[in-house]
Amino acid sequence: MVTRSQNHIHCLLRRTDGTIPYPVPKPSLHLTTSTSLTIPEEPSSLTEAPKYPEWRAAMASEFDALLHNRTWDLIPYSSNLNILGCKWVLKTKWLADRILEHHKARLVAKGFHQQVGIDFTKTYSPMVKLVTIRLLLSIAVCLS
Repeated sequence: MVTRSQNHIHCLLRRTDGTIPYPVPKPSLHLTTSTSLTIPEEPSSLTEAPKYPEWRAAMASEFDALLHNRTWDLIPYSSNLNILGCKWVLKTKWLADRILEHHKARLVAKGFHQQVGIDFTKTYSPMVKLVTIRLLLSIAVCLS
């Protein structure tokens, strides 16, 4: 049996019936990912992010929003308090057609360092799921 590789033919086989081979051959994967889009990566560290003005603006906007919303209160340091660290989460947001929408920066607390009864006593989540609202409305319709 003579095959294409034995004859040193390494180009992609072009199908004329409109089907796509599975798994997709590696050369075609390489062509589709390298020529279609050049997506900039998010900074991998906090020292790399301030080098770019768009990330600096996103971080400044997030910090200003936290100050405007009075997210935290500054209190004097005490040795019996557990100090929580924080971390910047940086993401690039894209529209559906892969056009850059904006750079998003979030300053998040490292809440996994908290201890129940010491750092907090209650938890509160302001999120309401749409399923819950539908359930309550259907119960209200059934009871009326």
